[in-house]
Amino acid sequence: AGNDNSEALPESIPSAPGTLPHFMEEPDDSYIIKSNPIVLRCKAKPAMQIFFKCNGEWVHQNEHVSEESLDEATGLKVREVFINVTRQQVEDFHGPEDYWCQCVAWSHLGTSKSRKASVRIAYLRKNFEQDPQGKEVPIEGMIVLHCRPPEGVPAAEVEWLKNEEPIDSNLDENIDTRADHNLIIHQARLSDSGNYTCMAANIVAKRRSMSATVVVYVNGGWSSWTEWSNCNARCGRGWQKRSRTCTNPAPLNGGAFCEGMSVQKITCTSLCPVDGSWEVWSEWPVCSPECEHLRVRECIAPPPRNGGKFCEGLGQESENCTEGLCIQDKKPLHEIKSQNLEAASDIALYSGLGAAVLAVAVLVVGVTLYRRSQSEYGVDVIDSSALTGGFQTFNFKTVRQGNSLLLNSSMQPDLTVSRTYSGPICLQDPMDKELMTESSLFNPLSDIKVKVQSSFMVSLGVTERAEFHGKAHPGTFPHGNHRAFGTIQARNKAMYIQNLASISTTSELKTTALFGHLGGRLVVPNTGVSLLIPHGAIPEESSWEIFLAITQKESSLQPEGSDVLLGPEVTCGPSEVSVSTPFALTIPHCAEVNPEHWNIHLKRRTQQGKWEEVMSVEEETTSCYCLLDPYACHILLNSFGTYALIGEPISDCAVRQLKVAVFGCLSCNSLDYNLRVYCMDNTPCAFQEVVSDERLQGGQLLEEPKLLHFKGNTCSLQISVLDIPPFLWRIKPFTACQEVPFSRVWRGSARPLLCAFSLERYSPGTTQLSCKVCVRQLKGHEQVLHVQTSILESERETITFFAHDDSNFPAQVGPKAFKIPFSIRQRICATFDTPSAKGKDWQMLAQKNSINRNLSYFATQSSPSAVILDLWEARHQHDGDLDSLACALEEIGRTHSKISDVAETELEEPDFSYSRQNGL
Repeated sequence: AGNDNSEALPESIPSAPGTLPHFMEEPDDSYIIKSNPIVLRCKAKPAMQIFFKCNGEWVHQNEHVSEESLDEATGLKVREVFINVTRQQVEDFHGPEDYWCQCVAWSHLGTSKSRKASVRIAYLRKNFEQDPQGKEVPIEGMIVLHCRPPEGVPAAEVEWLKNEEPIDSNLDENIDTRADHNLIIHQARLSDSGNYTCMAANIVAKRRSMSATVVVYVNGGWSSWTEWSNCNARCGRGWQKRSRTCTNPAPLNGGAFCEGMSVQKITCTSLCPVDGSWEVWSEWPVCSPECEHLRVRECIAPPPRNGGKFCEGLGQESENCTEGLCIQDKKPLHEIKSQNLEAASDIALYSGLGAAVLAVAVLVVGVTLYRRSQSEYGVDVIDSSALTGGFQTFNFKTVRQGNSLLLNSSMQPDLTVSRTYSGPICLQDPMDKELMTESSLFNPLSDIKVKVQSSFMVSLGVTERAEFHGKAHPGTFPHGNHRAFGTIQARNKAMYIQNLASISTTSELKTTALFGHLGGRLVVPNTGVSLLIPHGAIPEESSWEIFLAITQKESSLQPEGSDVLLGPEVTCGPSEVSVSTPFALTIPHCAEVNPEHWNIHLKRRTQQGKWEEVMSVEEETTSCYCLLDPYACHILLNSFGTYALIGEPISDCAVRQLKVAVFGCLSCNSLDYNLRVYCMDNTPCAFQEVVSDERLQGGQLLEEPKLLHFKGNTCSLQISVLDIPPFLWRIKPFTACQEVPFSRVWRGSARPLLCAFSLERYSPGTTQLSCKVCVRQLKGHEQVLHVQTSILESERETITFFAHDDSNFPAQVGPKAFKIPFSIRQRICATFDTPSAKGKDWQMLAQKNSINRNLSYFATQSSPSAVILDLWEARHQHDGDLDSLACALEEIGRTHSKISDVAETELEEPDFSYSRQNGL
């Protein structure tokens, strides 16, 4: 900048007592970005004046902005000065060096000068001086990618990207990016295959180089020779062979196939087998004292040799030599034997009669004692501590009789028949009824035995179930029975008992089927748990009975710290099954998927009963593969066993998805109505468990379940019933709202959380109920369920339990289990398993199917495309969306026709007619 003053500012001021100025802040080197001016500042003490000098000339005083203050510690005057430098000023300067500025400060003692600060115009050119070039390198070879960034001021910094993700050489000792902007990989691995990009950036802009495709290939290697086979000729001259495979390692990504022969044959000679033959019988000897004689023969004419068969038949033979006339103890032999048989028969007859008389006597005594010991009721109940537990399960023994609805004192109980029923306990006593309505019911359903005094009546107080009453005199009932019978239609009772028995016997969550080389699919109905056995995973000419089961009892896996169990504990087996390609296991989970909030692990139970970690879902490994969808985790495994998903929350924003459902049923008192609100993991198997329990209790789903996002922020859960019609219904005061601690919901039992509310109508004529059930987390999500229902069984509207009812096809074997026809699958694999330097291979197939992580796992498989398609089958078992797969193939450019059209033709073949009929 020029100076308009004709006089130059003095270089110094006459000396005076004091100190020289000391610079507290000096101007820094600066860059002008686009047309934005920069600000240079200078600060010194003690300072009477500060002026800037740029390129040897003083800057005009009017262009300075000055601020003055006093240093409180020393009392010295502090002065700070600013100037602006524009792009035009820098461009107009033409000198041997860069544009520079310096500030000079005066005090009474003299002057001080600051450092020179340069001002330059920042820029970054568009074109790289050298772009990285693609390479194909053998495994464990060295990879060097060169990059020379565009010219720029200030000089650009270089960053490398692999598949659009930054490379951090500090995390991988095998990668070096410090050598003159070049990328060096010392020993290439399969996971190093990908598209590499050089990124240059300074304060002005960013520039991207052309992408370089790196393919790490593996040359094939021979396995060890097998043992020589047996000679193929059973007799005479033949041959035997041994073989080896090109799998040590298998060629990958265009690597060379093994050189040499895979099979060797040599000649062999086998000795011919000679079957054995009997010699002639020996002569009969003289008759023995036992009136018998014996003759023998041997298998020596010739004896068997070289694996020949042994002689067929007996080697000795005996017969009576007197034709039954032999005399022993002066009686014919056949008479002696007859007398012995008669004596033995008499002993057996008398022994049987004695045992029968003794058994009848014991039975009479036992029945007499049992009658005397019978209590007044036909219910076996113990432990009175659970009377305040509300709607809990209990055990009792039924009494065999002609009428299945009443307990008749004239009939004897059958001690061998015992069934377990689950339902609310209704105590027809005024004191106990009051106690029931005041109880807060947060406990999950469990088996609890209850002791009931003789003054109470025990019954199952739910619609469409059998009623059981205590013994009474013939023709009478216990007190209060007219109210209990008013809630149930007698014609439905026997039907309910039959349905109840069928549900309890089929509740085991396990599916079994016989699988062979063609593979198939196992599904535990309505649980979201499934198992896919790929075609060819089981060797030919062998088959296994494979099972898939969900652990219904309390899981043996106890999460540590803040970890939580996110889904069911699933077992597949048997464990000795060996598969040649990975199978796909699908386990539902209740986490809201976000890697910033959750760290999800897969664990497996060992044979010793302990749990070990298999992998983290985000981990890069070649032992197994986990693909986390919003509601399920699809796992590729090579060994059967027991698996579970564990979630480790890494922030308070981690969300555990809970399904909220409301069930209702009439109580034993015809004026009472019970609302039961469940909060369970958002998994189909957790919901099925609740549905099964409610079916046993006669409960009805009143509203479609809703999803609650429960955060790990330590805030509790509130459940309340609102907007009850004031003149038709009432709820007990102070029980309309119930609160559950955070730890009970987040770290509680794996069984569903239950809150029960008891409503009472003022008149039996009230048949409609409308209210709201509000479930919310403090400082979190809230859901409101609108209940509008009829309490009469005949007027209820049925709500569908499950979106996908797969109970009709728990097991599918062979081609009908797969959505993609086998011929189409073979064509896809043949196309995409072939490597391509342009990246249009199985990696692109994975990317188009949203599989962008841990691609090294697929690179180790003999057919990466087949494993990717197996994963697609597991993810699309309900929709089978072949159109989306066809679109993905067309985007890649490897196919020009829709796979759905071809699949229609294939599905018309007999092998796939079953799939079409079932909408697969």
